[in-house]
Amino acid sequence: MAGHSKWANIQHRKGRQDAARSKLFSKLSKEITVAAKMGDPDPDKNPRLRLAVKEAKSNSVPKDVIDRAIKKSVAGEGDDYEEIRYEGYGPNGVAVIVETMTDNRNRTASTVRSTFSKNGGNLGETGSVGFMFERKGEVVYSAAVGDADTVFEAAIEAGAEDVESSDEGHIIWCADTDLNDVSNALEAALGETESTKLVWKPTTTTELGLDDMQKLMKLVDALEDDDDVQRVTTNFEATDEVMAQL
Repeated sequence: MAGHSKWANIQHRKGRQDAARSKLFSKLSKEITVAAKMGDPDPDKNPRLRLAVKEAKSNSVPKDVIDRAIKKSVAGEGDDYEEIRYEGYGPNGVAVIVETMTDNRNRTASTVRSTFSKNGGNLGETGSVGFMFERKGEVVYSAAVGDADTVFEAAIEAGAEDVESSDEGHIIWCADTDLNDVSNALEAALGETESTKLVWKPTTTTELGLDDMQKLMKLVDALEDDDDVQRVTTNFEATDEVMAQL
């Protein structure tokens, strides 16, 4: 899934330069609060919370911000949030999944629909593009942890399904229900991960040229700018030449 990996890399680079760091922190904090609310406030006893904390740490969220987000759940905040997934199409029919966490369903639906329309996309029904993705666990390591063979062996031993290795690093895939166990086993073998999270992995992709790729990035940026949107996933595929021009 080169397209998926490239998008992650764009986002990673973009995130480091992004002035809207506080917006990212806010979204990660919201996930922590809701995860703690849905289970135990102790990350060791709550796999979803543990993964949320890990993802926050990998994005340099300070410890006091993480602790404050957990305390909010104990204080009763986060009760009103519900998770809603929207599905639609972007430029050239590329599939887009938008994961939201909101305390106002009508506001979020209206904003997401409007954002698609203004940026050359169409909001579809639930399930309209979901069949083009699989729910998977994704664990990311830097290239420095070892060569492809070393990481592959550790991943299979940990119960993972597949590994993609490149000069930039290693992406390890596993069943969504196995992510907590697999990431624990991998950390014992390879050390701290760069990222550990549940993702929508495309099973089919749509090739985009430069013009459509620029339009897609504009759509995704606009969606991610909404405070209710937690994550946006697409199934684009693009050549290295196109990616280099972005």
